[in-house]
Amino acid sequence: MPGRHRSAASVVAACIAAAVGAGSSFASAPPVGPLPTGPASSIQTRTGELVAFALPHRSNGRVWRIANAVNANVIRQVSEADVGDQVVLVFKAAGPGTAVVSFGLTRGERPKAYESRRFTVNVRS
Repeated sequence: MPGRHRSAASVVAACIAAAVGAGSSFASAPPVGPLPTGPASSIQTRTGELVAFALPHRSNGRVWRIANAVNANVIRQVSEADVGDQVVLVFKAAGPGTAVVSFGLTRGERPKAYESRRFTVNVRS
C-alpha cells in the first residue's frame, strides 16, 4: 500500500508541475501604453442590448487593442470579427451604469499606441 500512495503523489505532483508550466507559457500581451488624443463618443443604451464598435483596419501589422479595464458589470464583450475593412467588436449591456472602452492602435502586441478611440457607454435598465 505505501508504494501506491507514493505513485499517486508522484502523479499529482507531475500534473501540478505541468499545469504551472503550461499556465506560464500563455503570458498575455503587455498593456497598451499612453494613448494619443483621438476621437471620443458617447453611447446610450439599455440593459440587454448589443453595442458594436467598428474600427478601421490599418496596415503594417498595426492592430486595435482594448487599452483599459472595462467594467464588466455594465458591458461585456461577446464577439469580434473582421467585416470588410473594419474590425468590429460587439459588447452586451449587462447592467445599468457607465463603462468606458478605450482602444489603442499598436504594432502587434507592443505597448506604443499610434492612434486611439474612446467610447463612453451609458446603460439604463
